Amino acid sequence: MRKRALLFGDIRFQFKYGFYFIYFILSLLYISLIFALPADWRKPAGLLMIFSDPAAMGLYFMGAIVLFEKSQRVLDSLVISPVKPTEYVLSKLLSIAVISTAVGLILGLVSNGISNFPYFLLGVFLCSCLFSSVGLMVASRISTLNAFIIATIPAELLINIPAVAYLFGYKKTWLLFHPGVCMIELCSNGQNALIALLILLVWSALFTALTCRIIKKMFQSVGGVKL
Repeated sequence: MRKRALLFGDIRFQFKYGFYFIYFILSLLYISLIFALPADWRKPAGLLMIFSDPAAMGLYFMGAIVLFEKSQRVLDSLVISPVKPTEYVLSKLLSIAVISTAVGLILGLVSNGISNFPYFLLGVFLCSCLFSSVGLMVASRISTLNAFIIATIPAELLINIPAVAYLFGYKKTWLLFHPGVCMIELCSNGQNALIALLILLVWSALFTALTCRIIKKMFQSVGGVKL
């Protein structure tokens, strides 16, 4: 019951402060760009947009949410509540993953880029959770938006460059160890989709566990005093 209330609370928070509206505007922009491209370009362009949604938007939205909670002293209330760090992390990741997966599904249908629905949905969902956890970890240690943006530049480069290279033809097998490449492989239903799914599951579990540990430390030090 508490976990469900926490999840719905995060969704209401994101809706109230315009995150869903931003996703709606971005979705319209993406769809317009897809239809403006030649038919042969739509599938790879759609995959690139789908990848950029959880990788870039999820990461930055997560940072904005946590920084806003810090500025509004929301964390102070959570620390003295029964909410556990693991519940806080899972609620945040799931709330962003739901909208990222919905937007990814719409873009996949528009660009005719869905070859296997289960693989596609799992790829977008897991990738969103993983990259949102990166944003959550970074935001937990930073107090300003400018500092957050600067801190995430290396992460964005590591996330985007291998995946984009793989999408546009640099299909080396060893790149499948990269989570972004795994998402591209799953969404395009490539020959190594099952392997990519297993690797992405491992990455997502590791990053979620690491994020839970970091958030636990953040909870213990809220207010400048270690509890």
